[in-house]
Amino acid sequence: MSVRIASDIGGTFTDIVVVSEDGATFEIGKILTTPRRPDDAVIAGVGQVLDRLDPRPDIRNLVHGTTLFTNALIERKGAKTAMITTRGFRDAIEIGREHRYEIYDLRIKNPAPLAPRRLRFEVDERVLADGSVRKALDDDEVRALAQVLMAQGVEAVGVSLIHSYVNDAHERRIGEILAQEAPGITLSLSCDLVPELGEFARGSTVLANVYVKAIAETYLTRLRSRMTGELDCPAPLYILQSDGGLCEIAEAAQKPIRLVESGPAGGALAAAHYGALLGHPDVLAFDMGGTTAKACVIADGAPLIATEFEVDRQYQFKKNSGLPVKVPVIELIEIGTGGGSIARVDAMRRLQVGPDSAGSEPGPACYGLGGDDPTVTDAGAVLGYLDPDFFLGGLMALDLDRAKAAITDKVAKPLGLSLMEAAYGIHQLANESMASAARIHTIERGKNIASFPIFATGGAGPMHAFGVASILRCPRVIYPLGAGVMSALGFLTAPMSIGLSRSRPSQLDQMDWPEVAHVISEMQDEARAVLGRTIDPGDITFRVFADMRYVLQGTEVRVPVNLPSFDASQRDALMAAFETTYAEVYGHKMDAPAELISWRVIAEGPKPELNLKRETGRGAGEAVKGQRDIYLPAAKTMQPVPVYDRYKLAPGARLSGPAVIEERESTVVINGPARIDVDAYSNLIVGLGGTC
Repeated sequence: MSVRIASDIGGTFTDIVVVSEDGATFEIGKILTTPRRPDDAVIAGVGQVLDRLDPRPDIRNLVHGTTLFTNALIERKGAKTAMITTRGFRDAIEIGREHRYEIYDLRIKNPAPLAPRRLRFEVDERVLADGSVRKALDDDEVRALAQVLMAQGVEAVGVSLIHSYVNDAHERRIGEILAQEAPGITLSLSCDLVPELGEFARGSTVLANVYVKAIAETYLTRLRSRMTGELDCPAPLYILQSDGGLCEIAEAAQKPIRLVESGPAGGALAAAHYGALLGHPDVLAFDMGGTTAKACVIADGAPLIATEFEVDRQYQFKKNSGLPVKVPVIELIEIGTGGGSIARVDAMRRLQVGPDSAGSEPGPACYGLGGDDPTVTDAGAVLGYLDPDFFLGGLMALDLDRAKAAITDKVAKPLGLSLMEAAYGIHQLANESMASAARIHTIERGKNIASFPIFATGGAGPMHAFGVASILRCPRVIYPLGAGVMSALGFLTAPMSIGLSRSRPSQLDQMDWPEVAHVISEMQDEARAVLGRTIDPGDITFRVFADMRYVLQGTEVRVPVNLPSFDASQRDALMAAFETTYAEVYGHKMDAPAELISWRVIAEGPKPELNLKRETGRGAGEAVKGQRDIYLPAAKTMQPVPVYDRYKLAPGARLSGPAVIEERESTVVINGPARIDVDAYSNLIVGLGGTC
């Protein structure tokens, strides 16, 4: 038997999925994350799941996603990093876009650049916007600078020169000299990573990449070695990128900034896969774990892609308060509400939930690991939504008394509420926060969330999805089997992929079409060289996009380009494609000339097959585990409801809410009227208000 393995390191738990090619084997595991050495949890978790399989299967490959590099950026635990830029632009990385993300806050904070001012160096060179050289690079100046870098103990250098996206000769020469004069220093060039217009975002991206590059090389090499040595698994190791594509270790180690959102991307991929399987090309992916919740719009069967996002936000969920990173990423909205989110009463006697989290160490109060702050998970236990004796399938007992004490002392008493009122207040405030963020996310993208089914994943997602859907008035919620590890399962739907870009700013009427054709061909050749190391180049498919805007605007839209050729005869077709995309985003188009800023090519290999086992059957009688008192908001009291064993619910079964359906890694809570159907893939399809 041949299997594929996925491992996803989250803030609280590390998830493992093992799936055979025929779909007959579907084994999952969940283990507490080990923050100090994240690979410890991966090796232990994979080993535990493989030990349950007899005989031991052949492992075809392992796909991995991690938050390690994101954490290193947030916690500032990367290399001592310097920056080299063009004379006169030393402070561009700190000036940024001069945007005030909180206009009335007089104490506004911006994230400090990863290279402090004393480690930002200038070279006296200049390339103009058309690629011509106004002042040549002085090799001796760079050699002298290399000695300064070594004398100051610099470990990593990011090079970002003005207009290197159109002429990279000076950047590459600096790279050659530093490799000769200071071979121990880790190096990243912006022309290799993000050859695009915009010195601030480009410089920020190259600094973020080189800041964690040594960490990535060490971690990925160690994980590969431990897989071979401790798990006896020499199979290929692939890494999920933030845009939902896979890459090999060598590529990941050189461009780790492309991995910072790899874990959350898995949930969106799973939602797209199941949505297509069930005939729902438009879905709202809702993933809630121990630290945060994420929402993603799946439109026409694919998650939306952004070309830039932020890390190290000073206000965790305030846009433009972080460091911009200009790499392709699945467009997610992150919400500071997870199972470990801490509830407290603020100075104005208002209940607050999150964004800070108890994480896995010490964890919620009910974990009994030393935490004493009330969390969303503690509220779920007190409300009866979680069985203290069946958390993680009984592998981890919850201390209900500690949960009650934490909520009573820090929420109920200060607000003059009963224990149940306080617990449900925490639970519902979490739901409201997530629903509000998801509503804004979809509205900004021109989507009507009320028409979207919710695809609920994550360890805490199934406990909250019904409440979130009720607030948003969504028609139904889809709960897949193994929802608690669904991000890891989504990894197994990802193809080998690479995204490339080139900025060539030009008004559409003045475009140099031979240059455009050359740029597109160049990117396709580069993609074939990278992906050709693991797949047949003949199996690679290409998609082309253009970042376009009306002249004098400051923001571009991403336009799908399906042209038979790249020559002047396609000018009108490109303009029409831009106007269609612009109208979809903004609801109108303008009578004005357009300009193109950047070209993008996405190259993908064949999408791997993920066969899910189909079953037939009918009835739910054998699945009833008993009854449990849970809090019902309509009755405002605890009432008994049936509790079902998820693994014994046969396809074709039909239930009614309120009800609780339990599996090892997550618990589905339906605390109101609903119709619940089990489909052929063992998904729970829940229609709100009693209809599907």
